[in-house]
Amino acid sequence: MKAFLVNVAHPAIGSRLAGEHLPPLGLLAVGGPLIDAGHEVRLLDGDLHNTPNATLAERICAAQPDLLLLGHSGSTSAQPVIDALSRLVRAQCPKMQIILGGVHPSFHWQAILRQQPQYDCIVCGEGEETTLRLVQALERGMSLDRLPGIAWRKAGTPVCNAPAEPIADLDAYRVGWELMAGHRYTYWGHFPAVLYQFSRGCSHACTYCGQRLFWRTWRHRDPQRAAEELAMLRRNFGIRVVNFADESPADDQAVWRAFLEALIAQDLNLILVGSIRADHIVRDADFLHLYKKAGFERFLLGIEGYNETVLRSIKKHSSMDKDQEAIRLLRRHGIISMATYAVGFGDESIRDFYHTLKNLLRYDPDQIQFVYATPLRWTPYYETVKEREILLPDQRKWDFRHQILASRRLPAWLVMLLVKLMEGIMQTRPKALYRLFF
Repeated sequence: MKAFLVNVAHPAIGSRLAGEHLPPLGLLAVGGPLIDAGHEVRLLDGDLHNTPNATLAERICAAQPDLLLLGHSGSTSAQPVIDALSRLVRAQCPKMQIILGGVHPSFHWQAILRQQPQYDCIVCGEGEETTLRLVQALERGMSLDRLPGIAWRKAGTPVCNAPAEPIADLDAYRVGWELMAGHRYTYWGHFPAVLYQFSRGCSHACTYCGQRLFWRTWRHRDPQRAAEELAMLRRNFGIRVVNFADESPADDQAVWRAFLEALIAQDLNLILVGSIRADHIVRDADFLHLYKKAGFERFLLGIEGYNETVLRSIKKHSSMDKDQEAIRLLRRHGIISMATYAVGFGDESIRDFYHTLKNLLRYDPDQIQFVYATPLRWTPYYETVKEREILLPDQRKWDFRHQILASRRLPAWLVMLLVKLMEGIMQTRPKALYRLFF
């Protein structure tokens, strides 16, 4: 069958401000198994050039694929854009099968199928195995009744089959990297770049994060095979920067160290960036030199807050001491620390913001990224805040960079002003500027 993987132009993605984009890893991961099964697959990336939905719909319908596969890493904030594109395609190509996947639709399948009649099926959970089975069933005209991980309409009523089991062997399905051909993806100063996953899932249960609920269990790639794949990307695609999309890549210390050593043995001269837990940096203090030698230049550390009561309420198992020690250790090994701080978990006052700034200055991260607590409906955190006023109902802005929830103590304009003030102070202090340029 002929399938189009389509990535919509996503207005909330911050990389557009810097003029850089990373490839849609989820769509590439779905495309690889379809290619290997003999299907004709093409990637249409509207996000790369900010292509309007009307233009994307024209291109899709002109090519007349059998299947339109839609998904986006932005998920919740991208969903309204995907809905609009799929309606345009359905109006022009009424017989085309339109399939949706991703984190947001996996949890909101019932509402989407009721409100958006243009979708034929929704892939719930991981996409590689489930999408392949679905495409094979559609090609053979088989019933979808017993197909795990599929939401669809049975006699006009939305239904969801039994969930598919998590993919036990992450090396069983390859990523369709060749779909990047003809697209220029860059990061870290316009170097050729990719998103990559060494692991999936997280062993921690932070209430505001939906990743654990989506991936269900923590799993990892074979360290040697993963290093060889990155070597192939360096050799065949000229990739210089790898941005790890893992939620918690170092959950298993022995496996993570084996991966670092396998990368070092490949001698790839790659620039590696990613996210990691601060307590894993502290745990691995004795071999952080391997992080640097493997190519890691920056880690994002989810600080989220300094108030111990708030941290306990959101089940963020961290401490100020470990957060500060992780930043210090990374600096000692020449690795940039980018701390993310979440506003809105507590009911902050002006005094709280003052103490936040004092603590962040004491943390002394190289870079800072402020985000806003965002109540994604499928997370446990949503239940604790569902009675609070929603300031910004436009779902396209639900990207953690806009204030969604009203504060009981301060007006929204003052919260945003204080956040921007803290951000400016943190980014322009002499030490931060020195580290940025030198």
